[in-house]
Amino acid sequence: MSDLKTQFRTCNICEAMCGLIVTHDDTKVHSIKPNPDDPLSRGHICPKAIALQDFRTDADRVTAPLKKVDGEFVPISWDEAYDFAVDRLTLVQEQHGKDGVGVYLGNPNAHKFGNLLNLPGLVKALGTTNRYSSATADQIPHHVASIHMLGHPMLIPVPDVARTDLMLILGGNPVVSNGSMMTAPGFGKRMDEIKARGGRVVVIDPRRTETAVRSGEHLFIQPESDAFLLLALIHEVFALGLEDLVSLAAITDGVEALKEAVQPFTPEKAAEMTGIEVAVIRDLARDFASAKSAVCYARMGASTQSFGSLCQWANNALNIITGNFDSEGGAMFTTPALDYVGMTSRKGKTRSYPEKRSRVSQQPLYNGEFPVSVMAEEMETPGAGQIKAMVTVAGNPVLTAPNGPRIDAALGQLDFMMSIDLHINDTTRHADLILPATVALEEEVYDMVFHSFAVHNTAAFAGPIFAPPNGNPQEWEVIARLAAKLTGANSIGPSPTQVLGMMLPQGYHGDQVSVEALLSAPSGSIDLGPLVRNIADRLETPDGRLNLAPEVFLADLPRLLAFQSSKSADFPLLMIGRRQVRSHNSWTQNSPRLVKGRNRCTAQINPADAARQGLEDGQEVLIESAVGQVALPVEITEDIAPGVVSIPQGWGQRQGTLGAATRVQTVSINDLTDDSRIDPVSGNAAFNGVPVRASAVVQQPQRASAAR
Repeated sequence: MSDLKTQFRTCNICEAMCGLIVTHDDTKVHSIKPNPDDPLSRGHICPKAIALQDFRTDADRVTAPLKKVDGEFVPISWDEAYDFAVDRLTLVQEQHGKDGVGVYLGNPNAHKFGNLLNLPGLVKALGTTNRYSSATADQIPHHVASIHMLGHPMLIPVPDVARTDLMLILGGNPVVSNGSMMTAPGFGKRMDEIKARGGRVVVIDPRRTETAVRSGEHLFIQPESDAFLLLALIHEVFALGLEDLVSLAAITDGVEALKEAVQPFTPEKAAEMTGIEVAVIRDLARDFASAKSAVCYARMGASTQSFGSLCQWANNALNIITGNFDSEGGAMFTTPALDYVGMTSRKGKTRSYPEKRSRVSQQPLYNGEFPVSVMAEEMETPGAGQIKAMVTVAGNPVLTAPNGPRIDAALGQLDFMMSIDLHINDTTRHADLILPATVALEEEVYDMVFHSFAVHNTAAFAGPIFAPPNGNPQEWEVIARLAAKLTGANSIGPSPTQVLGMMLPQGYHGDQVSVEALLSAPSGSIDLGPLVRNIADRLETPDGRLNLAPEVFLADLPRLLAFQSSKSADFPLLMIGRRQVRSHNSWTQNSPRLVKGRNRCTAQINPADAARQGLEDGQEVLIESAVGQVALPVEITEDIAPGVVSIPQGWGQRQGTLGAATRVQTVSINDLTDDSRIDPVSGNAAFNGVPVRASAVVQQPQRASAAR
């Protein structure tokens, strides 16, 4: 056996960035344990981190370039693969224009430092504006709110959970997610600390989530009604005369415009739409405004709905008018070692938003991306700009984007498709060429994006532990070489480690943080201190002022006022998703240690709704929407509000699309989601609030055997 070695690194599967201690030899991992000295995660770890070793040894993993020949994938050399990709992409663009090629980037790219550095070069080399990513499936409302209020999409406020006295959580489950647009590993312990110092955590959600159970204070709310509640809280703060912007008053515009805009959104109106009592709404507004420090955090349930942008705007506005913005214990801003906002600064530049609109249905483009909800129609609809070829990188939109079957059919009609991925999955099975991806333990890890969203400032970096299989290049190098071949460049530029070494001295902590310092840090991470007030210096609006009442949001309020529940006699239930600690999107389901145990892919439903349909716990139930249907076991529970059904997001490996080592085949929630349901301000898909119906699966009688 080779000598055992130890490496400190952070887990980069999800946003939590948990610190790990990895013990390994030259060929395999011996253990992955939590790092108790990591200043951010403080010894927290979840099962996904332990599974890092499984992704490297996955028997289904693609480990050589695969070209589809007569419907079957066959291995080819890297030189042949690069030439084939460039020849086919070039041919499509010669025939159909630059926008004839589309690009879809999946969630793992946000955690891959090398990919983040090199993907812009590939998109630029292709010259296409048809770019899509998972961001428009779950988080673009946050970025849109920041663009219009603060001037930059990545200037995202983060709850200062270490110092808050009252935390209001809408549509988030950070005990399971450990933060989303809020990197807070071990959130359950952080919540316990809030309560231990006499504070409160109030959770508002259509499901009594793990966070709600642990907080001890939970209110049910009807799906897609969060904006009514947030605006009513603002209304009540103004009505009570409790507004106080403190130091932000001198740099904030739009207070009176906001006060006037929320007049129709009374607590009575909110009670009607949300199901929360008027008195409870009034008390909550008073408690929030009167607390020494408070912060409102609205996440997935508030973003992935028809009013996602209004929710994120109102969330910011509530924090601002109560003096809880850029204030200790409120919503604050990081000072990361590598400042992504500073790297992409827009100060002094005047831009119009949205930047562009989609060809077919005129949906908005933000951050250089069209909503993934329009990707299928852009492949289906003939004319100039129609997508005839697709490049996917670490993405599986057939399972993770709305109306997956429609995307599945559209991908099957393309002239060419290329994927960089770990698996032959529901999306990449359509590819003419699959290039092998690398996994976390084979890559440098510096989480550029999520250090910017962390509840405490830290920095951590680690190099790869293992080389990719078969002498394959790292994923960032594959991307860089494709870009170079498309442009005729002779080289691919510096490595991610070299780039990091050049960029760290330019950040907030350049005198403290370097690649060498990070690699030699005793705990593998450098503590850069708590969040500090800094928004006055960081605002990127053209006039350098905070805009409390952008016109784009005010103009959307009549649509909200006219909103009526989408329930009907045919579809009497509203569907929401839910996150589980043992899964993260679709690709983690090839880890045996993550999928073992009971079936966690169930449809949760309230006992009253189950009784109306004659359903029994554990029974197979058919869930139908306007666009599709799935069958799965029903789980009857009081933890779901009446009139609501919950199905986990991130499930759905289908039979026959993976190899012999496939661990699980389950349903995909996105067979039910309707891609025509979006938030029109941001284009974000409206996964929550999909009208559905539930009924018992009728078992077909078995045929009698002909032989007796």
